Amino acid sequence: MLFGSISYLNLLPFQVFLKRSLKNNASKMGFRYKRAVPSTINRSLRRGEVNAAFISSVESKRYQCTDLGIIANQNVYSVFVIPGVEEIDPASATSNRLARILGLKGKVLIGDQALKYYLSGGQGIDLAQAWYEKTGLPFVFARLCYNRHKTKIEKLAKEFARSKIRIPQYILKKEAKKRGITSKELLWYLSHIHYKMNYKSQQSLKLFLKQNEKTNHSFFDNIP
Repeated sequence: MLFGSISYLNLLPFQVFLKRSLKNNASKMGFRYKRAVPSTINRSLRRGEVNAAFISSVESKRYQCTDLGIIANQNVYSVFVIPGVEEIDPASATSNRLARILGLKGKVLIGDQALKYYLSGGQGIDLAQAWYEKTGLPFVFARLCYNRHKTKIEKLAKEFARSKIRIPQYILKKEAKKRGITSKELLWYLSHIHYKMNYKSQQSLKLFLKQNEKTNHSFFDNIP
């Protein structure tokens, strides 16, 4: 199985879970990763280069998907619009469109770079918070979707949803150092990320996709 994984901190708990769940060598040998930014993972699933992945929610309509997502209820601290000159983030798909739907103009900044920007004192409009203020709903940035191996992927999703993941200290320190933040800041950030979709997040996703259909898509023609 080829699994596409977004290379951001928000998926660290799921990556730790996968490592633990693939206990025997046979499972490990049959499971390979491709890590990249969201826009690249979207293309990989579309082309069949991976069999399952957390992909941008705006792309999820065309696939079978599990009840797992990357969800923020109010602030997410890693997706911003910085007022000023309008500039999309080429790594993103959903966030660029969310900014457009909300009528926010400026530079879109996502992922670990955005988190570090915030922790360093940078200011901007948190897109998850802006969505919440407008709708009263959490925002679904990504969903775990697949094009093959339905039984295996759905089973993994259910197991992860039931699990309480504790990230080992050595992994925390390694990942925090890689991003130039502290382990405490990393855990603080992850406390704002949710993965199990509930009724409100499902309603939010429907609303977002509906609003996206109404948006002038010509703005996004050159976005990967």
